[in-house]
This record gives sequence, structure tokens and C-alpha cells, in this order.
Amino acid sequence: MPGPHLVYFADPMCSWCWGFSPVITTIAAQFGETLPIRLVLGGLRPGTTEPMDAASRASVREHWEHVHAASGQPFDMGFFARSRFVYDTEPACRAIVVMRRRGMAEALAALRRIHAAFYAEDRDVTDGDTLTDIAAELGFDAAAFRSDFDAETATHETWADFAITQRAGIRGFPTLIAGRGGDDGYAMVTHGFQPAERILPALEGWFAGLKAA
Repeated sequence: MPGPHLVYFADPMCSWCWGFSPVITTIAAQFGETLPIRLVLGGLRPGTTEPMDAASRASVREHWEHVHAASGQPFDMGFFARSRFVYDTEPACRAIVVMRRRGMAEALAALRRIHAAFYAEDRDVTDGDTLTDIAAELGFDAAAFRSDFDAETATHETWADFAITQRAGIRGFPTLIAGRGGDDGYAMVTHGFQPAERILPALEGWFAGLKAA
């Protein structure tokens, strides 16, 4: 990607990414096109086939409580009344990949909306019909989106994102890295959740240094 930019590795069913959602939104609003954000879907639990058991439910609930305490983001705990929920993050990632074809701004909006649907509204974002409804809410033609979502090319494109994440050595989400452009390499901004008051000053200093160089 030419010029200064950020690469955001995230997953729509990652609770810490939901906690980070206001931060990435603030970054996008503050820097705008001067520091574009490239979204790469991380693949938190793609291809999961086994329903959650009691231990995994307890672990996930603990994570949600920690994220809420750290970020203030809302959670609908009605989720834990579901039976035999399969925590497969691939469909939600694939939905964002399809919407990303229209642009990165649309991809970030899709990530934000699917996050809210899953965590704050207790909607099943592993379900194709739910994801189609969300795409329609965001202004996409429902039939066209569903056709693209169900196509094999969308699956390949989604798993290509997961492969990029693995090759980059990313092991957790959210992860945000900054690039100067070209072959100059990348600098870590954050690996894991950080509030805006910690990240923004560091980014401002890094970006100001680029302009002064």
C-alpha cells in the first residue's frame, strides 16, 4: 500500500475487537484519508463445528465481562441462554469481505455493525440470513449480497485474509500496525486492546515524525 497507512487485523466475533471499535472509529475520523486503514479479517475461530460446552461458555462470558469493564461497550448476556451455539467466525468474516469490495470505509462500517449486532443485540451472525439482513441495513442489495456471500470466490477471498494474518505472525486481535509505504516495513501500534487516550498520542507523534522527515 503506497504512503503512510494502518493495517487493522480484527474479527467480527472477537470481544476485544468490539471493545476497540470506538477507538478505531476515532482514529479513522481523526486522520481520514491522510492515514487510510486497511482491514484484514483475522479468523478467530473459522470452521468451528462443535457447539459450545459449559466450560467454553463460562470462559467467553468472563472475557465479555472484562471487555465491558475495560471499554464500557455494551453486551447482551442473553447470548448465554442459547443452546448448542457453534462459534464459527468464518461466515461473519466472509460477509465483511464481500462488503469490503465496495471500499475500506464500507468494510469498517460492516465490522462495526456486525460487532454491535452480535454483542449488543444478541443476533446470530453465524447465520447467512442474519448477515444478509445486516448488509441490507448498510445499503447493499440483499439478493446480490447473498449471491456473492454464497459464492466459492468469497470463501477463497476470506481464507486469503486468514493466511495474510498468519504470515504476518498475528496471534491475537485487535492488532494495529503502521506502515510508511513501500518496503519500509511496519511498526506495531497495539497488539490487544488499548484505550484511545493511549493510542492517539502515539499515532500523532509517529505521523508527525513522518511529515517532518
